Amino acid sequence: MQITLRGLSPELEKYLQQLAAEENISLNKAALKVLAKGAGLTESKKTIIGQDLDHLFGTWEDSEAEAFLESIKSCDQIDEDFWT
Repeated sequence: MQITLRGLSPELEKYLQQLAAEENISLNKAALKVLAKGAGLTESKKTIIGQDLDHLFGTWEDSEAEAFLESIKSCDQIDEDFWT
């Protein structure tokens, strides 16, 4: 079957082009992949909640990461009373 899609938003068109380039696939395959995922027809049923924080990944210095991990160390403790 062949379908022609018209009226793609510039954002969607850019996304499809980026996906095709990143995965070294055709625009057609990129569009099919996005359609299948959006329809819930892929193996992974995970839903992407958002990508608003993606620009923050990998931006901390080692000392910042260590300080953060130290600050949340108390979260590693189990409150036994809570579970009984």
